[in-house]
Amino acid sequence: MIAKRIFDLFFATLGLVLLSPLFALVAIWIKLDSPGPVFFRQVRVGRFGKPFKIYKFRTMYVDSERKGQLTVGEDPRITKAGKFLRKYKIDELPQLINVVKGEMSLVGPRPEVPRYVEHYPPHLRDLILSVPPGITDYASIMFKDENQILAKAQDPEKVYIEQILPIKLEYYKRYVTERSLFLDIKLILLTLKEIIMGKDKNHA
Repeated sequence: MIAKRIFDLFFATLGLVLLSPLFALVAIWIKLDSPGPVFFRQVRVGRFGKPFKIYKFRTMYVDSERKGQLTVGEDPRITKAGKFLRKYKIDELPQLINVVKGEMSLVGPRPEVPRYVEHYPPHLRDLILSVPPGITDYASIMFKDENQILAKAQDPEKVYIEQILPIKLEYYKRYVTERSLFLDIKLILLTLKEIIMGKDKNHA
């Protein structure tokens, strides 16, 4: 969709320009809070299965990923600054860079790490990966507090793969089959509403 790419490019570029003072302040805070880089980059699976590196503000101590890729509850790997950045989804803002580069869209199925994409059923994998991944979508809104859900599980990895991921895949499928520019605008507004109001969503 050419209109979608123009929409993404315009608002992602505008966002980066307008948010540049915030980016600078966050960068300083991260550097003062703990040693390490400002950005966290991680390999995710993009459109047609092509891997790319996603940008986020670093919210954990360096090398935390060696202890697992899921964030569970009050994860001790999260820095003081990281707790605030995660709460208000500020850590996700650098993904606007991925949007400008054409690796992501403002709205679309969230890009997973390769190990979890391996659990996609073949028919859903092809469908979901037929569109660019996004910063937000239905699943992002409904699973806003995913780490708190996983905190209640004895085996978070198993719960994520067997219970949460299948539900997310249905949301991804729903987006791909319904997608339109109007839907993108609606989901962006719903995402902003959730962040501002801070209300918990029932994932069921």
